[in-house]
Amino acid sequence: MATSLKLNIPTVAPRGSPAFAQALKACCAITAFQADQVQFCKSTDTAVSLEAPKEGVTIVDINAIVRYLARVGGAGFKAERAPDDAWIEWEELVLRPRISELSTVLDLAEQLLVKSGIVGTAAAVSPAQIILFSTLYDSTAGASPSILDKHPQLKTWFRKTLGSEWAIEGIQKAAAMTTVAPADNSSAKAVKGAAGTAPKVEKKPVVVGTVADRKLGDGIEMKVYKDGEKILPIPGQRNVLITSALPYVNNVPHLGNIIGSVLSADVYSRYCKARNYNCLYVCGTDEYGTATETKALEEKVTPRELCDKYNALHKAVYKWFNIGFDHFGRTTTAEQTEIAQDIFLKLHKNGYLSEDSITQLYCEQHDGFLADRYVEGTCPKCNYDDARGDQCDKCGTLLDPMELIKPRCKLDNATPVVRPTKHIYLELGKLQPQEEAWFNKSVVEGAWARNGKMITESWLKEGLQKRAITRDLSWGTPLPKEGFEDYQKKVLYVWFDACIGYVSITATYTPEWERWWKDPDNVRLYQFMGKDNVPFHSVIFPSSQLGTGDKWTMVHHISTTEYLQYEGGKFSKSRNVGVFGNNAEDTGVPADVWRFYLLASRPETGDTQFIWRDFIYKNNSELLARFGNFVNRLVKFAIAKYEGLVPDYTTAGNDPAFDSFKADINKLLKEYVEELEAVHIRTGTELLMQVAQRGNQFLQDNKLDNATFAAEPAKTAAVVGLGLNLIYLLSALSYPYMPATAESIARQLNAPLRNIPDTWELDLKVGHRIGAAEYLFSMIDMKKEGEWQQKYGGDKKVEEALKQEEKKKKADKKAKRKEAAKKGGDGGAAAAGPSNVVAN
Repeated sequence: MATSLKLNIPTVAPRGSPAFAQALKACCAITAFQADQVQFCKSTDTAVSLEAPKEGVTIVDINAIVRYLARVGGAGFKAERAPDDAWIEWEELVLRPRISELSTVLDLAEQLLVKSGIVGTAAAVSPAQIILFSTLYDSTAGASPSILDKHPQLKTWFRKTLGSEWAIEGIQKAAAMTTVAPADNSSAKAVKGAAGTAPKVEKKPVVVGTVADRKLGDGIEMKVYKDGEKILPIPGQRNVLITSALPYVNNVPHLGNIIGSVLSADVYSRYCKARNYNCLYVCGTDEYGTATETKALEEKVTPRELCDKYNALHKAVYKWFNIGFDHFGRTTTAEQTEIAQDIFLKLHKNGYLSEDSITQLYCEQHDGFLADRYVEGTCPKCNYDDARGDQCDKCGTLLDPMELIKPRCKLDNATPVVRPTKHIYLELGKLQPQEEAWFNKSVVEGAWARNGKMITESWLKEGLQKRAITRDLSWGTPLPKEGFEDYQKKVLYVWFDACIGYVSITATYTPEWERWWKDPDNVRLYQFMGKDNVPFHSVIFPSSQLGTGDKWTMVHHISTTEYLQYEGGKFSKSRNVGVFGNNAEDTGVPADVWRFYLLASRPETGDTQFIWRDFIYKNNSELLARFGNFVNRLVKFAIAKYEGLVPDYTTAGNDPAFDSFKADINKLLKEYVEELEAVHIRTGTELLMQVAQRGNQFLQDNKLDNATFAAEPAKTAAVVGLGLNLIYLLSALSYPYMPATAESIARQLNAPLRNIPDTWELDLKVGHRIGAAEYLFSMIDMKKEGEWQQKYGGDKKVEEALKQEEKKKKADKKAKRKEAAKKGGDGGAAAAGPSNVVAN
């Protein structure tokens, strides 16, 4: 707009009063003409006035205000006029009524509306239309029989206009500025009173605050912690401690990383909080180890600089995905050193550590022993020629660097030699009886995920062997000095050290960390991870806890995932294949849509695929068509027909169809709670959509439309009242999966975030005033599929170079086999011999 405007609206303007009609005209005009720079100011008198200080304009006549807003509004004011003078006559009639009798005005207005061709057309809105609509809305809606019944053409126009965006939003703005939700059910009856009669209920100012500020009643709201308030276990309550696998700081997380740990844990954390359990969710970046050192070398920075960079990057990605950590820390802290060294010393004191001299690969070129990830080579199990010294990424086998065929130094590609060195070992074999007894109990009581159970059982069945827990690195948790002076050039192995990070990160959150980690009778620990991390959480870390002799809180439930693949292949940052954390935001698709799709595709029992076509379908056909439209349809209907008040749903509440509907919702709610309690996260998305679909079916069965509203007012009120209450339940059920969606619904209902109940109750009472309508989801054009496939399908030049490199490797292998064949059969066998020995 060209100038800043100030609009004064009366504070007290009951329905049917001249002041409310004036406020409604002004609010409809502001919306229709996109006069966004208008500042609302409540006044104590009954008149509406508008000021434009820069232009020196002050207007007190409401019709003149509407015409002025049309002139200066961003949308402009234009409409096709009829060829005769009917339009002008109509404008004059409505804007300067010479007749005081409403019925006479309506008679003339109907004739002129038809004559001017406005009825049945999509002509742009005019000041006259706004003024006439507002007068009709304030004078006739709720009257029985309606005065509009005598004017069919005008009634058709009015009903059509009632569904327009500017009318719906104008009604809501006027109601929020001038009226409030009544204190009791008498409001619903008052709203249905005779035309022009003010409801005989006390009005109080509307308070529209944050979601957390809104109140309904005891036992409904989800507990919200205040800023700075520490979450600590409370005796006698359900105390849940949640961790997700600590992401390495050497790369940007891709969608598979996100769904495999932090997002899955976030859903369960939000579910626990929505059940009002006492719940703490901690995570952070895993910053020590070879991976950090090697990445720092690649980027030519110090390990600390690298950690600072990627810690901030991970935080930004998770913040966009709305991951609700109670604390996100890091492992490079004094608390980590103190707690890890304490565990190490207690294991040593109790006889579970040993020293052994081993042969280890040594690089003569840079004069140093090589830790696992500084060694690359061919996997002895699957012959993948780019395996690491600790693990093969192709077959998933955990390796020792000495097992690799044709090992090479990652730093300079030199061939390492074997030299003796000393390391500290954790005697897992001695701890196996304790570990096995604990596992057999925990896996049943905690109902572990199937793959977590099977992976742990396979380790125990093979028999636990001692495992080195020190490495030759400079970047890591140092060993205690006293008694280990000969090991000051070594650090704790990252996979012994990393799980201790959960404890130390909690210690950076609160000095009372032991209340969480050393109270197994009062706290249950849930851990989320990809399947490749299972042994460290189910064998090595629990064994370390048991070996200290302390009374630790140990894992109650392990929730694991398989792999999420991208369009039939693997995610690859180097080849630009797949969607990584920062790419999701770049698409412009809201975080909640990403969250829902990933969770609905969660690879719980087998690998799943990220498919763009499926992603778009989930948004358009499920979230938008099934969930979003249900919410939007009901909220707008309530605003348009009931002034944003929850109608009286009690008069028709004994309908058997309604009882059946309530029973169906409670059955689905019970299943939802049971599945989430069992950490069956993907099933929860299916049940959420079933609840939304049952709501859609309820509206369809009861034919919620204008005709039913006019013919069966009591039934329609009951349908709307039950529907709004179901939307409130949906906000709670969607909160773990789509928190921004839940908060939007709460705003629209002018209600606080609610808990997830055991039984569905009607908590939005008759007369409760809801808020303004918001769109939850938007349509995604199917053309985006091809665009996104091309953008995230890989760098073609890099792909071609990799293919050529692969062809060269195969050609070299073939040439070597031919060369060996020339030397005779024995030569070929001799060449294969060492590989077989190493592999075994």
